[in-house]
Amino acid sequence: MKHDLARPPKAKPGDHIAVLSPSFAAPGAFPEIHEQGLRRLTELTGLVPIEYPTTRQLGATPQARAADLNAAFADPRIRAILAVVGGDDQITVIPHLDAEAARADPKPFLGTSDNTNLHNWLWSHGIASFYGGSSQVHLGPGPAVDDIHASSLRAALLTGETLEITDPGESEDIGLDWADPRALHHFGDREPTEPWSWHGPRRTITGTTWGGCLEVTEQILAAGRFPFPADALDGNVLLLETSEELLPAHNVGRIVRTLGERGLLAAVDAVLVARPPVSDFTHQPSPTERADLRAQQRDTVVETVTRYNPQAVICVGVPFGHTRPQWILPHGGPVTVDGTERRITADYR
Repeated sequence: MKHDLARPPKAKPGDHIAVLSPSFAAPGAFPEIHEQGLRRLTELTGLVPIEYPTTRQLGATPQARAADLNAAFADPRIRAILAVVGGDDQITVIPHLDAEAARADPKPFLGTSDNTNLHNWLWSHGIASFYGGSSQVHLGPGPAVDDIHASSLRAALLTGETLEITDPGESEDIGLDWADPRALHHFGDREPTEPWSWHGPRRTITGTTWGGCLEVTEQILAAGRFPFPADALDGNVLLLETSEELLPAHNVGRIVRTLGERGLLAAVDAVLVARPPVSDFTHQPSPTERADLRAQQRDTVVETVTRYNPQAVICVGVPFGHTRPQWILPHGGPVTVDGTERRITADYR
């Protein structure tokens, strides 16, 4: 079954972009990071950020957050929507959204982590989006916006070009605490990345993407919010990434196994697995231990995917999701996974 998706038109400099908090209203707790992020957003794109009542409102109800999303979808002056950050309870916002408003005027939506709920909701209603982007994580903190994030941000919002997804050579699991004034000017501790790990047959796949944060995907399936047969993902590219909750490899494997039992792994032709975070403010393994934790998760995911789909092309270590620098990737748009040349390209139209 082919699942057709509308690809929203691009914004242009001078247009308005809604900056919303569909999950955690981090700007209410850390306004300096937020405001620096908005300035950088305008500098990079020429877009004019527009905040809504719950953008800085800590503890806003799901209904109030949904009302802001519905207003942004319905307002013809808004030409794109950016989520400030993820969170934990966006699943409770989804029932209050207005699909007709979103379908009547599709516009690019960018977000990561808990926003997997919104990406799946948009996908279910025939609208493509972009997985990644977070003003509170990737625009506001640090001395500048990372180059790969800036280029994919502009491609998603403005230019619609095709970009090769590359390894920036360094990565951090978590930046400085947003309450620390240094967070405005310094990155977190970065370390060299490992080469991406390729598995499966040496063939080239071009497919439409679906997926996101693995822990949220599990909730989506449990709530019955993937109301399609598995063949809706036939030929697709599955995006898998894990969150700052730092799940052990065996827990990750159980969730991926669930995708297999649901028939989703057998349907897709390729799987992109993000470089996972393995440390946080309180848990700081040594470099050797961090590498081992990433390897454990890699091996578990590859073994599980291969069990259900030995023909899938798998690439592990791609910098999207809960890592920085971060590529924003199409969700519901074409990505080419070249298992022969070991390259990935993304179409941001």
